[in-house]
This record gives sequence, structure tokens and C-alpha cells, in this order.
Amino acid sequence: MSAPNEKTPAKKAGKEIPHPRRILAVSLAQSAGELSAVIKELTGSHPLPSDSTDDENTPSLAGTTHLLPLSTQYYTASVPIWLDLVSSPQEWSSSFLSEEAKEVLLVLGGVIIVVELSPCLSSSISTSTVTEHQRLVKEVGKVVREGLGGWEWDGVGLVIGVSQQAIMGDDDVLDEWEDVAAEAGLEFVVYTKGREQEEGKRNEFGERMGIARVREALEANDWSGGGAPGEEGDGLGFGEGDEDDDKEFDPKGLGYGYDREDFEGLKRAIWEQIGEEIDTTGEGKGKEEEGEEEIGDDDIRSLEQMMVKLRAVRDMSAGLPEQQRKRMAKQVVEEVMREL
Repeated sequence: MSAPNEKTPAKKAGKEIPHPRRILAVSLAQSAGELSAVIKELTGSHPLPSDSTDDENTPSLAGTTHLLPLSTQYYTASVPIWLDLVSSPQEWSSSFLSEEAKEVLLVLGGVIIVVELSPCLSSSISTSTVTEHQRLVKEVGKVVREGLGGWEWDGVGLVIGVSQQAIMGDDDVLDEWEDVAAEAGLEFVVYTKGREQEEGKRNEFGERMGIARVREALEANDWSGGGAPGEEGDGLGFGEGDEDDDKEFDPKGLGYGYDREDFEGLKRAIWEQIGEEIDTTGEGKGKEEEGEEEIGDDDIRSLEQMMVKLRAVRDMSAGLPEQQRKRMAKQVVEEVMREL
């Protein structure tokens, strides 16, 4: 028998996962408020918008990262949540199924889609908006199926329906969303804003509801396998690297007349501000090199498109381990060089 005043030993925390896999959390652009509310309830703090702006020149959540602390008897982890706002679900899925996004998909351990719900009888959401939310779920499901491996993917996928009021009893609405989520291979969870005090309740099947169910599903997931930490360097992995990396990628091997000096120039150009105006009239710096070929509007548009692609890949690879950033960078730079 233990002594009467002996304290019960505290439970040991689970082993820390040093570099956990990531969660990708998305919503339609017009549902940024709902996405922020879900992340706040899940993590305890609101995500902060980035300095980059959206089409209306306001700070945006797109491209930002927010940490989710998880702790069970088996492990502890600070899981990065990548936030993204989607304007065109089809274009979004195409970009995530592209060759350049493979390295991003490799480190995903969870996918969360936030959609808006409203009862049919008093709906404040138009039919077209509901359709767009469902299209987002289908397109993300396509990424899960084709990019992550579908049922073979060792991760968790959730559709969180956010409602301003309880929609219990409106079975048609819930059944429709259950079907849409199930077809995408995802679980559907309802979160009612303003009713957080009911989060601990269970449904008739004894299952947790709301954000409590979301957290339960995330805690049950395996977050190991996110990769080793990278050394300090630029966001796309264009750091100095080691000798093996230098030997692995030789610009001359592309067969397009590019040597290492050209490659270094391209790297520098990527990190310079692209916002400077390009003089399409041929004036500007003057005719320092008369033999130079004139730059036309098509050339400028092509260059801008390539730079947009480079910046997009840079944003997607932020936070990835060094080696994965390098591989991702090499793929997109090779493609850009071929286009050049």
C-alpha cells in the first residue's frame, strides 16, 4: 500500500514528434471568416493575415501558417496548418495535382475544408454559393484521391460545415453534405458558431460532435514523417547546398545553352522584386546593346507568368525541409528554363 499522503504520479507526456506532417486547411475566398473561426476554436488563437493582399487589397489568410498543438498519452506535436483561400476550385485542384506540388503533398497528414451551411427554409446562402462550396469539396477530394493516394493515404480528411444557428432536424441539408463529403472520401462534421459550450456533447451514436470531433480525429492521426529540419536558406531551397546537390543538377545538362552563371542569374532574379515596371517601348536604359533583341508584349506576359509560377511554388514550399525544397525548386526551374 502506498502512504496516505503520497501523491499520484503525473502522467508522462507522449514522445514529441519533432517535425510533424502538415495540415492543409482551405475554404472559398468569401468564407475566410468561417475558416478563421474554425482555426481559432481548434487552436485557441486566431490566424494572422499575411502582408500579402487579395484582389481587394486587404490582408489575406492565404499562404499563412498557424500551429496546432496536439498532446496525447502517445505523442506531443506542434502541427503546422497551411491556410489557403480558393477562388476557383478547379484551378486550385489542377495546381495541386501539378508536378511542382508533389513535394507539398508528400508532407500532408491532414486536409480540412471549411464550408458554410444554412438551413434550407431560412437560407442566407444562395444556391450558387452552396454549389460552389460543394464543388470545392469535390475538387479537394480529387486531390486526395489522385494526389495523395485516396484510401491508401495515411492521413485524415475533414469537411467542417459552419452554421450560424443549429440545423438539427433539417436532415435533408445534413444528408446532402454527408453524401458530398463521403463521395470525396472525407468525413463531415458540423460546427455551430456561438454554441461552443455544447462541444463536449455526443450524438445518438455516442460520437463527439463539432470541433471536439475534429480534434479527436486529428489526435488519432499519425503525424510522424514530416521530414528532417532544413538549414537556413531561401524559401525555395536555393541555398548553397552540398557538393552532391551541385553535381545532381547541372544547367548545361538541360541542353538549352544555359551554364551555371545563367542559373545563378535566374536564382537572383527570382528573389528580386518583380514589381518593377518593364519598359515595353524599348527606351528605359537606352540602347546599350544594339544587338539585343527587342522585348515584346508577349515576351513580357510569358515572363510574368513564369515568375507567378515560381512565386507560387516558393509559397507552397515554405516550411518544407531543405532537401524537399531543393528538389521542388529544381523541378520548377528546369521547366522555366525549357520555356525560356
